Amino acid sequence: MANTGTASLTIAELREFASFTPSEQRYIKRSLDIGLGRQDAFKLWARDAGESSSIRSQYVAYQELKALRGQVPAETGFDALEAYIGKLVRIAAFDLAQERIESFSAFRFLYERLLGAEARPFLPSAFCAAAALPQIRPEKRRNLLQSISEAAATAPGWSVREPSFYPEWVEQEAA
Repeated sequence: MANTGTASLTIAELREFASFTPSEQRYIKRSLDIGLGRQDAFKLWARDAGESSSIRSQYVAYQELKALRGQVPAETGFDALEAYIGKLVRIAAFDLAQERIESFSAFRFLYERLLGAEARPFLPSAFCAAAALPQIRPEKRRNLLQSISEAAATAPGWSVREPSFYPEWVEQEAA
């Protein structure tokens, strides 16, 4: 029975990923390659000089992820909150400014994989803070902030189950 439950949750993750736009899917896969050190993102994802520059900037921004993993502050206290949320908002703002993440769902999907399940309670606040920054174009800002549901913003609790589906690059021939 446990395998059935795990398989159902994995299928739900697959379906959620399939619901994202092609641009979001591509950015999530690229970001996971960079953030988790899975592949050479330049070789796989750079189609032109602009993307190479964006990938270079993303490698720099994602250096902070190492400090965030395993350093999630307690939900009940304020110790270490500033350092954690400050870094998380800075990385999130970078990703949102790339204008390839169009919703809280895609943001949450990516960051659950970059940081792990224990970061879930902090993702709505980091998303809202980053999306509200003046570095995000006003039209994009409005769309991003409207994408988070009241339920997600006010959730009384979050699952501690780690994600099981990590999308990655697939060669055309292999597909």
